[in-house]
Amino acid sequence: MNPKSTLRRAVYQSEKLIQAFRFTSLPEPSAGWPILLGISFPKSGTHLLDQVVLGFSKVAPFATRLHSFYAEYEGESGRSRPSGQALAWLDSLGPRDVASAHLFARPEAIARVRTSAFLPYFIFRDPRDVVVSHVFYVTEMEARHVHHAYYASLPDFGARLRVSILGRPEIDIEFPNIAARFAPYMAWMDCGEVMKIHFEDLVKDRVRALDAILDRFLARVPLSTSRADMLEALESSINPQRSPTFRSGRTGEWKRYFTPEHTRLFKSVADDLLQQLGYEASNDW
Repeated sequence: MNPKSTLRRAVYQSEKLIQAFRFTSLPEPSAGWPILLGISFPKSGTHLLDQVVLGFSKVAPFATRLHSFYAEYEGESGRSRPSGQALAWLDSLGPRDVASAHLFARPEAIARVRTSAFLPYFIFRDPRDVVVSHVFYVTEMEARHVHHAYYASLPDFGARLRVSILGRPEIDIEFPNIAARFAPYMAWMDCGEVMKIHFEDLVKDRVRALDAILDRFLARVPLSTSRADMLEALESSINPQRSPTFRSGRTGEWKRYFTPEHTRLFKSVADDLLQQLGYEASNDW
């Protein structure tokens, strides 16, 4: 472990001790203090969910910053990580930690996450908005991204959007179409222990979404703090400007960018993905 990582770990553990002392009067839940885990599909509100979950540190002895973030692909190379790394990362977490991940729903990961050790949330977004956001991110916000040079070489936004929908099957770096990219996450939708959150709800109906997030938390960690104070703790923790990848936070932006050709291409690869995620009743949109 390099000196910077060692220092970060020491600071994190010190802050956790301070949190434990601050809330020493709170009784430990019957199943013990859980790990708060935010799971997200890329470009679906990862940092927004992180901020909400970290808000619980204002009312209970959870960490005030993320323990760590895990992604299934290496950042600059785009290479996929072996499944054992995800399990090792999950096993590195402890009670009262707060962590975040782009985590595939492999059977062994599900088996870990659905135990009483975790209190997990899964956020996702309309895949049509995901591909639009992906274009902006790769082209304008992350020059080190493995696909940045290729996207920059394309003639216009429409050409880049086409790639974000269809992927790049011609190269040896794994980047399949949008439905295939979502497929490894789909089993989280059937895992009852994981709360599912539409990104759009946190944007357009935040009060109700935060209510639901709080209900899931209180079912595991009963608190005597007033509900109004707990909701205020979550709401006040949200600051999109602190997100390094924040761009607009809008929903339904795909309608501005999809041409009839993009719509045709999306439908050709997505099958019933939008229906499964609750965004459309049929493929007639």
